[in-house]
Amino acid sequence: MGLRERKKTQTRHHIAQVAWRLFADHGFDRVTVADIAREAEVAVATVFNYFPTKEALFFFPLETFEAHLLEAVATRPAGEPVLAAFRRFLLAAGGLLAQADAGDAQALERLRTLNRVIAASPTLQAREHHALAATADALAALLAAETNAQPHDPHPQVAANALLGVQRALVAYTRQRVLADPAPTGLAADVQRYAEAAFALLDHGLGDYAPGRRPTR
Repeated sequence: MGLRERKKTQTRHHIAQVAWRLFADHGFDRVTVADIAREAEVAVATVFNYFPTKEALFFFPLETFEAHLLEAVATRPAGEPVLAAFRRFLLAAGGLLAQADAGDAQALERLRTLNRVIAASPTLQAREHHALAATADALAALLAAETNAQPHDPHPQVAANALLGVQRALVAYTRQRVLADPAPTGLAADVQRYAEAAFALLDHGLGDYAPGRRPTR
């Protein structure tokens, strides 16, 4: 990546991080694109150059997370089943949840605000659902290529949606906890246990599925 592209990537991430912090602190509806531009020290036009809508800014962390998830699956060691790679990546994720569990009151409040905003907005819920569905489709395409699946082979789609189902369940569980519990002590550990139980449900059917394509010689 050249210097120009690196600078563009840095600017994009900077704008998104500023926007996400403002959304968490003040709520989605109360933050304008002008507020974001001012805080990020860029022009309003610059914000729109990188993000066509405010919703795109809101979900940039999720889309980044999903991109890293796909990369982790695509670059897993040869012979490793997709379930193992997916589990390792998902359980290693930290972010606001880990910060809140470590006692960071501001992180907990941001986590609560962001989930409250999504829970109260059908538009944002639809966008979240769309982002997860797009990731499932991308993961299915990756698995289909790795396994040389035939066009109508259901295995890649079934596997991808089963795996993303774990993530959806974890998001829903976390959202319910942070919105209902004023002091969700041990949430990160509870999420970990929830995830392990969910992956155990998949292990019998997917434990040996898609072990990764070995390089040809």
